[in-house]
Amino acid sequence: MTGFTRLPDLALRTYGGSVVAANDESFAEREALIRPGRAEFRPHTFGAKGQVYDGWETRRRREPGHDWAIVRLGLPGVIRGVVVDTAWFRGNYPPYASVEACEAEGHPAPDELDGWVEIVPKSPLKGDAVHEFAVTDPRRFTHVRLNIFPDGGVARLRVHGRVVPDRAFLDGLTVDLAALENGGLVTACSDEFYSAPNNVLAPGLARDQSEGWETARRRDGGNDWLVVALAGPGRVAVAEIDTTNLIFNAPGAASLTGADADRAPLEDPESWFPLLPRTRLQPDTRHRFRLDDDRRVTHVRLDIHPDGGLARLRLLGALIP
Repeated sequence: MTGFTRLPDLALRTYGGSVVAANDESFAEREALIRPGRAEFRPHTFGAKGQVYDGWETRRRREPGHDWAIVRLGLPGVIRGVVVDTAWFRGNYPPYASVEACEAEGHPAPDELDGWVEIVPKSPLKGDAVHEFAVTDPRRFTHVRLNIFPDGGVARLRVHGRVVPDRAFLDGLTVDLAALENGGLVTACSDEFYSAPNNVLAPGLARDQSEGWETARRRDGGNDWLVVALAGPGRVAVAEIDTTNLIFNAPGAASLTGADADRAPLEDPESWFPLLPRTRLQPDTRHRFRLDDDRRVTHVRLDIHPDGGLARLRLLGALIP
């Protein structure tokens, strides 16, 4: 992954995204747009509606207009880029697409959404191809609308960006300060050979090893690590280091250090102070630790010794108003 695609997919189904409406899904269901993973295809696999596609496909339009689908972002935030993937759609892809976005409070119905703004102008598409579109609008959005012209099929829609939570809702609560859904983000990492480090901040429990973070085997005597920018300045009371599904490749130990980037540069080793000393880990286990340090923290570094994988990292605490 490069550029904006390194940021979380705000629309992903496993992050709580939902395709809440579409004007047509005659050939293939709209929900496929935000499924995790790449689209799959088995040729000559026919159902009652024709060849089965792992994507969203509309009928052949015989009247003016265009087709569209609305996605409620599971993680509202600032969108940095959109990916429109027409994988396997070769003779039935839309020649053009555009993307709009809006912000809505509460839980509106699709027909109650308004204030749409264009974040990706009408742009040409190719069949069986990945199209990346950078977005520069700095506003926070909760929904996107994919427009295809005039009809056809799209396999996946990815909406990458930085999560911007409702800070007023989080204030005063004990929350996971590292969670993607609350605005946490991995900003540095020693190794991501097998899987992306932001996986450890994802919602829910990891179903298998692919939904966590796993590094290559180290042969240099060092150790792997990642740095998490928290949802905001806060105090961390509980750390959960989860090695679920990592049976023969869990780290042997882990440690946590914290820093306050508002008061000292992260590049200075003296800025970091211990939160959890180097502690032995067990495979396939959720480990929970109470932390006694009540200092203000904006970033936490997790070191694993020497290498391996984690399913999830949770840092429970309260934001500082």
